[in-house]
Amino acid sequence: MSSICYHLFLHPASSRSSRSYTKASRCPGISQLQSTSLQNASNKLPFHYSFCYPHKLHRKFQAVEPSFAISTMLKDTTVENAENIGVLSVDPSLEPYKDHFIYRSKRYFEQKALIEKYEGSLEEFAQGYLKFGFNKEKDGIVYREWAPAAQEAQLIGDFNGWNGSNHKMEKNEFGVWMLKIPDNGGKPSIPHNSRVKFRFKQSNGTWVDRIPAWIRYATVDPNQFGAAYDGVYWDPPPSERYEFKHPRPPKPISPRIYEAHVGMSCPEPRISTYREFADDVLPRIRANNYNTVQLMAIMEHSYYASFGYHVTNFFAVSGRSGTPEDLKYLIDKAHSFGLLVLMDVVHSHASNNVSDGLSGFDVGQRTQDSYFHTGERGYHKLWDSRLFNYANWEVLRFLLSNLRWWLGEFQFDGFRFDGVTSMLYHHHGINIAFTGNYSEYFSFTTDIDAVVYLMLANCLVHRLLPDAITIAEDVSGMPALCRPLSECGIGFNYRLAMAIPDKWIDYLKNKEDLDWSMQEIVHTLTNRRYTEKCIAYAESHDQSIVGDKTIAFTLMDNEMYTGMSDLQPASPVIDRGIALHKIIHFLTMALGGEGYLNFMGNEFGHPEWIDFPREGNSWSYDKCRRQWSLVDTDHLRYKYMNEFNRAMNLLDDRFSFLASAKQIVSIASDLDKVIVFERGDLVFVFNFHPEKTYHGYKVGCDLPGKYRVALDSDAFEFGGHGRVGHNVDHFTSPEGIPGVPETNFNNRPNSFRVLAPARTSVVYYKVDENAERESEEKAAAEDATILAGDSNTEV
Repeated sequence: MSSICYHLFLHPASSRSSRSYTKASRCPGISQLQSTSLQNASNKLPFHYSFCYPHKLHRKFQAVEPSFAISTMLKDTTVENAENIGVLSVDPSLEPYKDHFIYRSKRYFEQKALIEKYEGSLEEFAQGYLKFGFNKEKDGIVYREWAPAAQEAQLIGDFNGWNGSNHKMEKNEFGVWMLKIPDNGGKPSIPHNSRVKFRFKQSNGTWVDRIPAWIRYATVDPNQFGAAYDGVYWDPPPSERYEFKHPRPPKPISPRIYEAHVGMSCPEPRISTYREFADDVLPRIRANNYNTVQLMAIMEHSYYASFGYHVTNFFAVSGRSGTPEDLKYLIDKAHSFGLLVLMDVVHSHASNNVSDGLSGFDVGQRTQDSYFHTGERGYHKLWDSRLFNYANWEVLRFLLSNLRWWLGEFQFDGFRFDGVTSMLYHHHGINIAFTGNYSEYFSFTTDIDAVVYLMLANCLVHRLLPDAITIAEDVSGMPALCRPLSECGIGFNYRLAMAIPDKWIDYLKNKEDLDWSMQEIVHTLTNRRYTEKCIAYAESHDQSIVGDKTIAFTLMDNEMYTGMSDLQPASPVIDRGIALHKIIHFLTMALGGEGYLNFMGNEFGHPEWIDFPREGNSWSYDKCRRQWSLVDTDHLRYKYMNEFNRAMNLLDDRFSFLASAKQIVSIASDLDKVIVFERGDLVFVFNFHPEKTYHGYKVGCDLPGKYRVALDSDAFEFGGHGRVGHNVDHFTSPEGIPGVPETNFNNRPNSFRVLAPARTSVVYYKVDENAERESEEKAAAEDATILAGDSNTEV
């Protein structure tokens, strides 16, 4: 038996991204594995993949010149107390890049100081929605729009018959157009829920109509094919406004995230609503012991099949699923269940749609007068989308205000930032194979403007809501991405462990079961920066899209159509598929990070794939829904995967192993196909061998005492074969000489023996014998009292 002991503290991150609407491949970074084996050696294990990715105002609109990007000018400058840059003490190997951190820190503090000087504070700056867009002021509605390139401007809509001749706007010297529409008889001249647009004249004399940039709701005529979206003035009367009834739940020790798309959450082939999701899906999420919901595709996007990643209207909820008040109902109900709600926020790019998107405000002006960079720098060639100019004051106002809007108005509890790799580098990660060399992260290819924006964003979010959760989707493994701002980190709480799902798909598609390397699997799962927390997942929405397959469908494929009935014996394919589905997801959760994520339906092995309605499938919704009846039908085997998923989360609820810094792998045997590790005080035993069951398999542990089964994937209630005895006590034996680790068993001071069935995972917990003894004594005393009572009755 070969064995190796891995320690938690690994070095650079390995993470890999996929963007669902491109055909591009991605690449993770390299990691340096720090082992606690007998040699205590540090091994570099490189993995290579090809990867492709995807002016300033104060209250009186005083202009301030933008700063230079590092790619334009890198000065040899210092920051006061620069030696206190904390990330250097956390990771001394970053010392050669100290000047980069100094420059980054200087740029961040300078930008923040300017905001505070001209706007009062970062928090006030991020309330742009109180000035821009539509706002009720005394005796009327005031509408403001930043459009420096416009020569003339009007407000048009239902309220004026789409004739703006009587609603011309005035422009100040800073490119901000303004119009006040007086009330009519004490009532707003623009009725609630009426359509509006911003009409302006370009430099060539052409008039164009655009949806206001700060619009809070947008709709499209569902009866007209290819109809353009219209902005909607949203100001419901008090009787129609949703009032939150429940406080935000406490922040969980470790997030167990349920990633969901509201539109495809109903069983019928149609678009589901926020209220349906709240009433029908949230109870399922809570019943499965998740503590966090991550909602995709909330920001309005005119192209449904973009999965919400081509945003057109940043302050508007996706109108396909309901109104802003409906979304508030959903979030409030989630809070009533004790669920945090995260939003998948897209600030890495914007839809290039002109008629209904922010891109329509770009009419060939200078970059300082636009939301986006001009020329090639402003266009993502793989995503076919526009790229923000993060050095622009008004872009900062727009994006930071966007975060505050969703946090405040809708009570979101944090964000998952999409496409962070594209933001961090001028090359956007396109065709870049990150090798883990630190020079790849800290060079002229780093987009410091974007880095500063992300630092400001994390500063703002955590000032407004100290318990907020921010998650970065980064494939490159950028060091210090998830270190605090006080250390000159970028300030995220978590990063996605993006290499993990690709490893599983590679194994399932390209390797026979006996060719699986336990050491390689362990390396992938533990290959992360030890001081930066990760969200692990075996599969997300990215692995579910058309052209790919979920883990369940990869394992069982067409037999899922005929072999899932529990009224007949399981075929070898189904038996293998359910067994591996359980232990793949569980191992990922237990060893892959400090949090866990599951995409809607994968908890019970939802078959097939996701295919949004499009011309290529005749605009069908058949593959864009969730068939909950599969897991609700008692005679189908989907229930077993669902029950095990629920039990996984319950195990963390009880033992909080995800939050434990104690993570030690003592066995990763390619011969036995066995992985044994400790997380917290739990001992996990995974046997991936397709045939061999090991009797009396010796496993190491830290603490001496008595161990019992806490969770068994082979239990009957999880569709297993019931081979493991749950009432068996496992007593430890000491190993080696106390205090001399090299004499221990796999570097563990104690051991006990277990039954390890093929394709099974079993978790053992240490029995608190003092508590058990007290419980037994209490039970005996109660029994004696009952007997005494019976005796007295007889007398």
